[in-house]
Amino acid sequence: MRQTPTLRVLTLAMLAVATVASTGCFKRGARGDYALAPEARPLEVPLDLNLPNTSGATSIPALASATRPAPAAATANSQSGFTVSGSRDEVFGKVGDALSTIEGVNIASRAQLLGSYDIGYEGSNFLVRVVAVEAGAYVSAVDPRGMPATDAAAVKLIAALKGKLAG
Repeated sequence: MRQTPTLRVLTLAMLAVATVASTGCFKRGARGDYALAPEARPLEVPLDLNLPNTSGATSIPALASATRPAPAAATANSQSGFTVSGSRDEVFGKVGDALSTIEGVNIASRAQLLGSYDIGYEGSNFLVRVVAVEAGAYVSAVDPRGMPATDAAAVKLIAALKGKLAG
């Protein structure tokens, strides 16, 4: 069957009208929100404004080793530590010299950056720490839990160190 040019044009026109009608170009409001006046457009919230506030969730608690011990007046009655005048590094060296002269002391390791000696004495293991304070350096015995060492060996060693460094 041969089509006449008029029939061909009419078929193409109907096909074009059907295509345009099915795309929705003539529907009311199909132009989108961008065609509205700026006051009538819906509010766009940036992504970072609708996320939860996490600023407090990443706080890191202070380490117990970073806190300074109580002032010398409060620790004067303590059996596990005492204050010596001088810088922390000077006192650290003096403590090492004094520990080497005390009978029965085994220095397992020393860490000058941390200001601590790992000590074995009379069957007990503990740290002797040197920490900078306002009055100089605080020398103390610390048990494996990080608490002041109060066992007999630690108290005896701190008393011996106090006698050697104070005199």
